[in-house]
Amino acid sequence: MLKARSGIADVLPAHHRQQGFTLLELTVVLVVVAILASIAYPSFVNQAIKGNRAAAQQFMLDVANAESQYLLDARAYNGTVGAGGLNLTAPNSVAANYTVTVALTVGPPPGYVITATPIGRQAQDGALTLDDTGNKTPINKW
Repeated sequence: MLKARSGIADVLPAHHRQQGFTLLELTVVLVVVAILASIAYPSFVNQAIKGNRAAAQQFMLDVANAESQYLLDARAYNGTVGAGGLNLTAPNSVAANYTVTVALTVGPPPGYVITATPIGRQAQDGALTLDDTGNKTPINKW
């Protein structure tokens, strides 16, 4: 008499019944992912720092333009960036990563130095400066 087969496992050979992944396969995948992440993460952080720096540089140029306009109107520079001075507000991307200040120099001729001091994670990038003659430091960051 023939016996009825109870399921697909009885039909397939033993090497086809295996399902899932072995611990060794999972470990290899995790190691590969970890290596890729260790290579990609520093690049990501550097690009974020460069993007934040570019936003701060643009704001510093906006402040320099406002200072030029203020000089035409008042025959002097203004040391206040916000309300009561140049009436500029730093964008959130700049305010979260930099403190922007204007230091006036007594003349003749009068002048100013705009300084963007990094804060938080951006602190590793170093301060940026721009003066009334257009000098930008550090040169390699501009």
